[in-house]
Amino acid sequence: MKQKNTFFGLFAVATLIASIVLQVLPPDTASAAQITTRSLTLQAGAGGDGGSMPGGTVNHVFNFTVPGGSDVGSIRFQYCTTAAAVANGLDCDTPTGLNTTSAALGAESGASGFNIVNATNGMPYLTRTAANVNTNTVLSYRLDNIVNPTTTNQTFHVRITTYLSTDTSGSIVDSGTVTSSTATQIILDGTMPESLVFCAGATIGLTAGVPDCATATSGVISFNQLFSPTDTATASSQMAASTNAGSGYVITVNGPTLTSGSNTISPMAARALGIRGVSQFGMNLKENTVLTSTPAIGAEVSLASNGTNYRAQATTDYGTVDEFKYITGDSVADSAFGGAGGSDAQIFTASYIVNVPGSQPAGTYTTTLTYICTPTF
Repeated sequence: MKQKNTFFGLFAVATLIASIVLQVLPPDTASAAQITTRSLTLQAGAGGDGGSMPGGTVNHVFNFTVPGGSDVGSIRFQYCTTAAAVANGLDCDTPTGLNTTSAALGAESGASGFNIVNATNGMPYLTRTAANVNTNTVLSYRLDNIVNPTTTNQTFHVRITTYLSTDTSGSIVDSGTVTSSTATQIILDGTMPESLVFCAGATIGLTAGVPDCATATSGVISFNQLFSPTDTATASSQMAASTNAGSGYVITVNGPTLTSGSNTISPMAARALGIRGVSQFGMNLKENTVLTSTPAIGAEVSLASNGTNYRAQATTDYGTVDEFKYITGDSVADSAFGGAGGSDAQIFTASYIVNVPGSQPAGTYTTTLTYICTPTF
């Protein structure tokens, strides 16, 4: 009799131990497979908040690979302060300030046809009629309008679980955890002051495709030939300008005509063609033709104006091919192409012509021209 009682006593103990073991193992996670290659990217939201901004309204992009081969009807994203899950994740504490109740499904791929349910803060889920997901399928879902945790530099975790059911009830198919963090925003501050860059010289070059006043050469320029009643003498110079002035800039030319002692060459008071054998000193800012001289003199403004960030143009009296004028104080260029405004750096080429009559007194004729660029802010 003692042996029989001992046997039944041992059997009862063994049964109790087995019962305890079965209770420790969560019945809906025992067969769940591990989600792999998983990540959470915090993406700037429609309002411009940075992805990891504490308290920012942003988008959360989940990418992960499921072992697959099973039907999936819902996917839960549970936000927690800890990564590990026991007792089906019921130990989860929602990060401070997190709000998912306005979340929207912005994009989906890999397995589609989902709608979002976000009634419970910190635990939105996607739902659809259950359908098969192929083995090792890469899934991606963007949840928009999520308010990040408000604590700066806080690490938080999202437990991803997939279910056969459409409401995240019952057995888990696959599971895995992703981690992200809010971050202190780096705020950089700088000031762009009122700006004008202007220079003149015989030539101005480019640095990395941008007109560079550091490359300006000497402004001492000689005409290409001796003055003659049978041919037109030419010369050129360049100037570059840029400004952020709201009303742009105006460039004027200032100085006397060519003079040798008491002898002068007549400045062209009105825009006109050059005429050989007539006393003329004039200029324009255009690419001229052999109608004026051989070789042709001049160039169009460079870089070409587009009416947005490049606005340089010759003024009307100095902007016609093969027509020239010179009156000291005249406006020869401005930044009004497409409407007055600021402009990135461009180069003007000023072309000068001299025609003389046969009676022009001999001598060395010179002038000093000063270009003035005036921005209006």
